[in-house]
Amino acid sequence: MVRSKNKSVNRGEGMAKGETTLENEAAQSTTALGPLVGLAREDFVGAVALLLRETASDPARTVRHMQSFGEDVAQILTGKSELAPDAKDKRFKDPAWQHNPFFRAGAQYYLAVQKGMKSWLEDLELDELERDRANFISQIIIDGLAPTNSLIGNPTAQKRVIDSGGLSLIKGLKNAYDDLVNNHGMVSMVDKKPFKLGENVATAKGSVVYRDAMFELIHYAPTTDEVYAIPQLTIPPQINKMYINDLSPEKSVVKWQTDNGIQCFVISWKNPTKEEGVWGMDEYIASCLKAVDVVCEISGAPKVNISSACSGGQTGSILASKMAAAGDDRLGALTYMVTVLHPKQNDIEAGSLMTANGLELAKKRAAKAGIIKGNDLARGFAWLRPNDLIWNYVINNYLMGDDPPAFDVLFWNADATNLSASLMGDFLHLFETLAFTKQGEVEMAGHKIDLSKVTSDLFILGGTTDHITPWRACYRSTQLFGSKDVTFVLSQAGHMQAILNPPGNPKAKYYVSKKAGHPPADVDDWLKGTEEVAGSWWPLWMEWVQARSGKKKSAPTALGNDTYQATDKAPGLYVIEEV
Repeated sequence: MVRSKNKSVNRGEGMAKGETTLENEAAQSTTALGPLVGLAREDFVGAVALLLRETASDPARTVRHMQSFGEDVAQILTGKSELAPDAKDKRFKDPAWQHNPFFRAGAQYYLAVQKGMKSWLEDLELDELERDRANFISQIIIDGLAPTNSLIGNPTAQKRVIDSGGLSLIKGLKNAYDDLVNNHGMVSMVDKKPFKLGENVATAKGSVVYRDAMFELIHYAPTTDEVYAIPQLTIPPQINKMYINDLSPEKSVVKWQTDNGIQCFVISWKNPTKEEGVWGMDEYIASCLKAVDVVCEISGAPKVNISSACSGGQTGSILASKMAAAGDDRLGALTYMVTVLHPKQNDIEAGSLMTANGLELAKKRAAKAGIIKGNDLARGFAWLRPNDLIWNYVINNYLMGDDPPAFDVLFWNADATNLSASLMGDFLHLFETLAFTKQGEVEMAGHKIDLSKVTSDLFILGGTTDHITPWRACYRSTQLFGSKDVTFVLSQAGHMQAILNPPGNPKAKYYVSKKAGHPPADVDDWLKGTEEVAGSWWPLWMEWVQARSGKKKSAPTALGNDTYQATDKAPGLYVIEEV
């Protein structure tokens, strides 16, 4: 790969070029389950207390920084300050920030606070972990102090009030009231009104062929005269709903499979109630095995290829480990999308705030509550990136009086589900024990997890700008399995855009190794040997799946079979059911 391409990939912490809209910012922060659910308020408060102790421990240092800040303020008041916002900071795009003395001074004062905070943190005697915590907390505080977050400090919003004759202010107050009453007090990221399941979202034809207390199994109708003999089963995350796989005909992973001759089955998890909070990984793996049974009986295939993403990928990995341990040869090729199996504390935002005590507290709270409500998870994720996921929408919805965007990915993201306390405890146990990196040391779902016994062909996907499951963390999965045939693909996109990346996007591109064989242990070695490919990775993945799906045969004329008959139309009842 040439140097310019490497630079393109290494900008993983920022937004991909062109991804600056409200829709993309929020879509990158979907409520996928990660170790962030282990963040405890005690750890947050403890980190703040550490900063206060450091401040008190050296008064001279504090005075020195206060003097420096005072000098900046004096420069601002006399009109001599050269502080200016970053040209890429869209909060200060309005010309008033440059030409109006009042607003220019306001922006410079904010920048002086930001500068002073950064300088002060750099001067504190902190270790690496403590510094990461301090930087994280300070960024949340600084984001909240931005003058653009209030009407008096936002010239664009003030102009809107004047231009609209005050109607924007009335509309903003109405939006705030609606959120307070109907959105659990959280600012809305999406206008849900235009979307209706089965009509303009989740429209692929299919039927429920199996239902029990935990899940429905959807069998999607073939769209080709012939299909490949080996079907594919998708295991979705237990947070949010399965129709992310079939958002619209243009962005449907389901349709892409059926249009290319793949027999497509998707699990739809039931949204657990408080009484169902006892469902843990044991129960979810048992459900996955039942789904494999049903898929094999309906299709008549000896194997099932399995695709999974995010927390569904962690579930799918335990399923693969259990099937391998049992000598179950029905396990076919495996696809893992934006899935982290070997996490490290500095992989994610707020990772530095997590402690063993915080993880234990999270488990106890979840067990007491029975479930973790979907809106609570969404709120927690939003406050980890408040500038993108809260203040942007405060400005848009309340100060400007605009409706939030009507965007299908955000509609799905807002359709959050509860998480059972037992399953959360199991996920946290996987994280704190690094269970997937061990070989037979951690027991779960009735066996000792050992991915080295899984020899299935692997296709693993990461996203360059994914901050929930960072791509370098996803890459570590290539070294955990006993598989010899492993393909790692890096999509130039964020968390959900990495998956929903159909052909036709002129900006789409991905990176894949130019060499065949097992990926190297060092991710940078892999990166050096990659090539940039324009377009969607879906065609590459489909060729990979088809090559591992057996021979073609005539497509079935009906969904299900005599034992597992087709009932309710896709996307089923569990995605509609309110809890």
